[in-house]
Amino acid sequence: MAQIFHPSTNTLSRLSIFGAVFVLAALLWMFAAIERSPYLTQADVVRQQPVPFSHKHHVNGLGIDCRYCHTTVEESAFAGIPSTKICMTCHSQIWADSPMLEPVRASFRTDTSIPWTRVNDLPDFVYFDHSIHVNKGIGCVTCHGQVDQMPLTWRAHPLTMEWCLECHRAPERFVRPQAQVFRMDWEPPLHRMPLGQQLVREYHIQPSTSCSTCHR
Repeated sequence: MAQIFHPSTNTLSRLSIFGAVFVLAALLWMFAAIERSPYLTQADVVRQQPVPFSHKHHVNGLGIDCRYCHTTVEESAFAGIPSTKICMTCHSQIWADSPMLEPVRASFRTDTSIPWTRVNDLPDFVYFDHSIHVNKGIGCVTCHGQVDQMPLTWRAHPLTMEWCLECHRAPERFVRPQAQVFRMDWEPPLHRMPLGQQLVREYHIQPSTSCSTCHR
């Protein structure tokens, strides 16, 4: 019987299969890159707000502690969005007639909330408790980045499950003394691991990597 296909067909078939593996690998890599990109995670993307609140000015310039505005961060799962009353504690006297702050004054007059846009907003199927992390020595900077350097606030990290598990699997790399949790300028010692391991023991840190810990 005469040969139907030219012998070179075998070579072409092998090259096609070999190339398909690389194409598939490239597609998987592209999918992973897009999934981790700011386009989807919104990391490093400045969110527009009704009032251009500057953490850099209030935290770095004026030295206001995180807990002054985020009043429930040490005792509640939710850190708390500052009430207009907190804003007006200062701004009834300072920049009281500024046009930029009219939404704040209007909110106070009408007793309606300012429609802030959440920056670090987790999906509804994810449970996160601020208080347990703060009280176990996880600093604000660890999750929120250097907010004292943010004229307008952006998400400093992707907040993906992979990113969260990085800390849960090795908390000694991230934990800090409880007295330094709200410090923006705290620097760990050069050899961080001995201190981290000591704090993990001292604070009885036993982070779970079970799905039910965060997905309830």
